Amino acid sequence: MAPDILAEITGMLVEIVGDEYLLAEEVTMKTTFNEDLALESVEFVALAELLHHRYGADVDLMGFLAEKDMDAILAMSVGELVTHIARITRSSLARARVPAGDAPASAG
Repeated sequence: MAPDILAEITGMLVEIVGDEYLLAEEVTMKTTFNEDLALESVEFVALAELLHHRYGADVDLMGFLAEKDMDAILAMSVGELVTHIARITRSSLARARVPAGDAPASAG
C-alpha cells in the first residue's frame, strides 16, 4: 500500500511544483517537504486539496499538520504523510467491511 501512496503523492507533487523540478530530486519516504522540496504554504494548500479529492475528507492534511509543532512541520518527510494516509485508509477500509454474519445471503 505504501509504495502506491508514495507514487500518488509524487504525482501530486509533480502537478504542484512541476516535472522539471522533481526530476532533479527523487521523491522517497525520507524526502522532506521543507528542506528537500522547498514546498511553500500555498503548495501545501494545493497538496491538501489534491489529497482531499483523492482520499476524501478523512485525509485532512491541514488537520494533520495542526497536530505538529513548527519544528516537526519543517522536518516532516513524505514518508510521514504516506504512513498517515495508509493508517487512515486502512482504518476506513476496516470500517467499510461488512461482518460475515451481516452479509446478505446469495440468491442461488
